[in-house]
Amino acid sequence: MRYSNATNYALHTMVHLMLQPGGSSVGVQELAELQQLSPTYLSKILTKLTKAGWIESTPGAKGGYKVSRTKHEISFLDVIHAIEGDTSLFDCSIHHEGCLIENVMRQAEENMKRELESKLLIEIAKEAESQQNEEKS
Repeated sequence: MRYSNATNYALHTMVHLMLQPGGSSVGVQELAELQQLSPTYLSKILTKLTKAGWIESTPGAKGGYKVSRTKHEISFLDVIHAIEGDTSLFDCSIHHEGCLIENVMRQAEENMKRELESKLLIEIAKEAESQQNEEKS
């Protein structure tokens, strides 16, 4: 099972935005440079995060992106759904009622969803901040 690169970039972007002091905005150019991406590609990811309501965009020369919700509300699963959608990872190709294989796969997916929903991005942001502070010392 594999998530797209867009999900990887979205998660890293969200953590970076959470680390901004006072909820200040970060421009797409800076965000793209941090991850060595084209601003055009990252803009598509940012659009999905904006539509999902996790970040907001401020236009203009001093504009950019910032987290639009309480940081303690945003889980890994929230960001994954914003990028990947909420469709099932497994789709049984043999359509019959009570498919035992499909039942096992759906249960495993539900377990994974619960785990990702319980992990908040702010926890990772705080760990990253701690590592940065240790490196500076």
